[in-house]
This record gives sequence, structure tokens and C-alpha cells, in this order.
Amino acid sequence: MGGTRSYDLARSFVENGNSVNVLSSTNDNFHKTKNRWSIIERDGLSVHYIYLPYDNQMSYTKRMLVFVQFLYFASLKLIKLDCDILLATSTPLTIGIPALVKKWKHKTPFVFEARDVWPEAVIAIGAIKNKIMQKLLYRLEKIIYKQASAIVPLSIDMKRSVVSRYPEICKNKPVVVIENISEIDRFSNIRESNILENAIGFKPRFSILYAGTFGRVNGIEYVVDLAERTLVSDSSIVFILIGEGAMKEEIIQYAKEKKVLNKNLFILDSVSKQELPVWYKDIDIGSSFVIPVKELWANAANKFFDTLAASRPILINHEGWQAEVIRADRLGYVLPDVLTDEAVTDFVTYTQNQNLIEQQRIKAFEKAKNCYSLEIASQKYLKVFKDIVKK
Repeated sequence: MGGTRSYDLARSFVENGNSVNVLSSTNDNFHKTKNRWSIIERDGLSVHYIYLPYDNQMSYTKRMLVFVQFLYFASLKLIKLDCDILLATSTPLTIGIPALVKKWKHKTPFVFEARDVWPEAVIAIGAIKNKIMQKLLYRLEKIIYKQASAIVPLSIDMKRSVVSRYPEICKNKPVVVIENISEIDRFSNIRESNILENAIGFKPRFSILYAGTFGRVNGIEYVVDLAERTLVSDSSIVFILIGEGAMKEEIIQYAKEKKVLNKNLFILDSVSKQELPVWYKDIDIGSSFVIPVKELWANAANKFFDTLAASRPILINHEGWQAEVIRADRLGYVLPDVLTDEAVTDFVTYTQNQNLIEQQRIKAFEKAKNCYSLEIASQKYLKVFKDIVKK
């Protein structure tokens, strides 16, 4: 269920007459070869990839080692490639290192895409506690922003974070918000199905879909707690959790303890990117959750944009730019980060307002089409590139 932002943008750059090389890694054994780097040609793209075993369930240290390996080999690879401009897309922040190497070696300008407030977010959740490492990461962040010809954060909150911490750097270069992409075409013309009923054995009155990672920052325990409390007041509300992640087994055990598993909360295996639109077609509302850490409010999760592209309202449990957009444009529902009896009662009442839900479906699609489409993101990027190359 991973995002396809980079691929979709790269393909759109080709369609606008540009030659694009993509450097990436894969953990798929199918693509494991004797060569350090392999290349495939697809949709006009030259995709260079290196096989590196990686899994979200790996320890933080092991994941960092994989990142370091990629940085080393990607830096060497970039030096051998000719290009007019680079786009380095994080996370993690360290993805900017190969771009720095290329700039210092060949004076090639680069755009840095900040897909998360990294390292601010990982430090806030306690993933990096070593003070020396924190200082080094902030130093690296400053160097990358200073050397970049433009900075592209994925949300207005990310931009506020970057500009507030590095005002002198940002006043001398463009900092352009280019939000994540709502892939409208992928969610259009989906046939009606009974995929939900077939999966859980019945058709609920109101269904909530979470399709994503079961990670620490997602705080899916919140959903289990919400299911426990709504089960008492309205058992016709059902929660569907689809995905994988380091916390999945713990969430399953927690759901069993709360006596909601396979009653009004169902935890299913991950599905393919192609199958996901069928699920959205068969549910009432999509969702995205994070633990109560303010630095995470700036996130631009695919779940938010997929939900809107599928013409479904979005449910979240945090403040920040998404909450502002949801309230201003009436795109869904914002729960508090700490559940109260009043909050649960209000949410149950919301699920029973079918007229409002239908209105929000229409508004969700309009927002996706008018603000978050691939065409809009692509044109913004092409303007950034053109302005840099002209200098």
C-alpha cells in the first residue's frame, strides 16, 4: 500500500519532455542480482535500483545501517550520472547527502523535498535520544537546506517549521509547498463489490477504514479504544484495519483484551495498491491517526489523500493543517487526541447523519481534484525546476 508520489511525478516530468533517471532501492528478492546496481526502463523512466534488505519491523539501528548503505552507494552512482538538476526526496533527512555530494563534485543544483519534519519528529517521539546525534542531525538539516536551490515541504505546517527554524536560509530561496497527491484516476470507475461483507461476514451500517502502517507513531491503540467505547453505544459502527507493521501483533492482542476483535473491529492483512480502491469504494469513511505529539501534526500521510481521491470523508485524531482543512472545507471529522464520553457520543451522532456524509463525499472529491491532483503538483514542480535552471 506504499505511496507512488515519486513515480507519478517522475512519469509526469517525462510526459512534459524531460529525461528522468531515478535512483532507488528494493527489498524484493525478485530483483536481487549479482550486480550492485540494475536498471529497468519503464514509462520513459530509467530506474536504477540496488537490492538492500529492509523491513519496518527491523530495529532502528538496523534500519539506519540500511540507510547508510544506500547513501554510500547512491553517492557513488550519482557521480557517474549526468543531469541538470536533482530532486532528493526524504524521509529520512539523510537522503540529502548524495545530493550534497553531487553538488560539491559537479555543482549540480538540487531541490530537497521534505516529506516529514525530520529530525524534529523522530527526536520528539524519543527515537533519537543521544544529544550529540541530535545536534549532528540538526546540523545536517541546516547544511542541506542551505545548499538546496529550493525546498519543497509537503504541508504548510512543514513549511512553517522549516522557515521558523531557518529564517535566514529560507529568505534567500523558494520554499514551495507541494502537497502529497490524490491519485484520482486510480480511485475512479471502481465497480461496486462486496469486499467488506465477504471479509467480515456482514454489512455494517457504518464502516471506518484504516489502511496503513501499524507503527509506533500511528497509535492504533486509539482506534481500539474508540471501538471499545462505540461498541457500547452503537455496535453498528465497524472499524477495518488493513496493513502491516512492528506494532501489529500488539494491536491484535490489545483488541482481544478490549473484547472488540472480530466484533466491531477487524484486523486484516495488507492489500495491494491495486486492490485498495475497491476497499475505499465499499466503506463510509477513511482515516489517519497519530500519537499525541505536536510535531507529527505536520504529516502528509497517503491515507489522507487516498481517502479524498476515493470521494470519502476523512477521520483524524489530531490538530494541525489537516484539521484546519477538514473543518474549513467540511471534508470529514476531527476527533480529540484524548477520547472523552462527550467526544465519543458526538462522533456516533455524526455517523448517523447520512445527508452530511453524502455532502462530505462530494466535497472530498472536489478538494482532491482542485488542490491535490497530480497535474497540479507536477506543474508546481516544473516551475520550480525552470526557475532554478534559468539562474
